Amino acid sequence: MSPALPMLSAGCTGWQSAMDPMGTEAHELRALIWVFITVAAVVWVLVMLVLAAAIMRRHPPTSRPISPSGDSERRAAIAVSSAVVATVLVIAALTLESYLVTRQLYASGADPVVVRVRGYQWWWEITYNNAKPARVFTTANELHVPVGRQVSIELAAADVIHSFWVPNLAGKQDLIPGRDNQIAFTASRAGTYRGQCAEFCGLQHAHMGLLVIAESPDEFAAWCNAQLEDATVPDDAEQESGEHVVTGKACAACHTIRGTSAAGTLGPDLTHLASRSFIAAGVLPMTRGSLAAWIVDPQTIKPGNNMPMVALTADELRAASAYLASLK
Repeated sequence: MSPALPMLSAGCTGWQSAMDPMGTEAHELRALIWVFITVAAVVWVLVMLVLAAAIMRRHPPTSRPISPSGDSERRAAIAVSSAVVATVLVIAALTLESYLVTRQLYASGADPVVVRVRGYQWWWEITYNNAKPARVFTTANELHVPVGRQVSIELAAADVIHSFWVPNLAGKQDLIPGRDNQIAFTASRAGTYRGQCAEFCGLQHAHMGLLVIAESPDEFAAWCNAQLEDATVPDDAEQESGEHVVTGKACAACHTIRGTSAAGTLGPDLTHLASRSFIAAGVLPMTRGSLAAWIVDPQTIKPGNNMPMVALTADELRAASAYLASLK
C-alpha cells in the first residue's frame, strides 16, 4: 500500500468533513457524492479504454488516399450517436438523483427546532424562535441542537452574501441580503461540529466560523433555560467594577447584556458570553486573557471588523475582562 494513501484518507474524517456524516441529511449527501464519484470514474475508465484501443490499432502504411467505406461510416455514426445518448442519460440520472437528495435539506419535519441565523461581517447571530415570545433568545457563533430532532435554519444576511455550511451535518446554503433561505438537518450523534462561511464575504471570511453542539434533548432543554436567564450578577468587587465599566462605556451602545442597561444591537449578545467556547467567531478560545486582548486591540486580532477600540485604563481592563469572563 502506498504510504500516501493513509494521509489522503485522513482528510475524509474529522469535525469539518462532509465524508464523516453525523446527521441524516449528511449521510444522504455523502451517498450522493459517492454516486457522482463512481459514475465519473466508470466514464473515465471507459474513455481511457477507447482511447487506448484507438492508439494501439495499427494500419499498414499506404500511399493511397484514405477512402472510408460505407460500413465504417455507419459504425462510426452508431458509436457517436450511442455515446451522445449515453451522456444525456447519465447527466439526466445524476441531475434527478441530486434533486431528490438535496430537496430533503429544505423539507420541514414535524415539530422542528426553528432557529434564525443572520450573517454579518464576520460573525453569526443566532436567534431561537418560539411560539411563546418569552422563550425567544439570541446568542452568537455557537448553535446548540438536540440529537434526533430536526433543526430548521432560517437564513438571512445583513450586509453581503454569506454561506452556511456545517459539513458533518448538512450541505451549503447561501445567506443573501433581502432574501430569506432555509436549510434543515437532524444530528444523529452528540458532539461538537465546526461550521464555516463558505462564500467569500470579505477580508475576514476565513475567520467566520461557528460551532454546532449536538446534545441530548434534556441537555438542550437545560441549555435553553440557562440562556433565557438574565446575566450573572457580579459576586465580587472586581466583577462589579467591570460591570460599571462595560455598561458605562461604548460597549453598551453595541452589545446587549440582559439584566443591565446595555441594550445595543450592532454586535453579538453578551448575556452569556462566557458559556461559549470561542470569541470573535472562532478566532480565540474563551479565556479571560483572550477577552482582554480582544478589548485592547480587536483590529490586530481580526482586521476590518466593526468593533472600535475602547480606551481603558489597566484597572478598567482587568475589571471588564473579569466581568465578561463571569457571564456564564
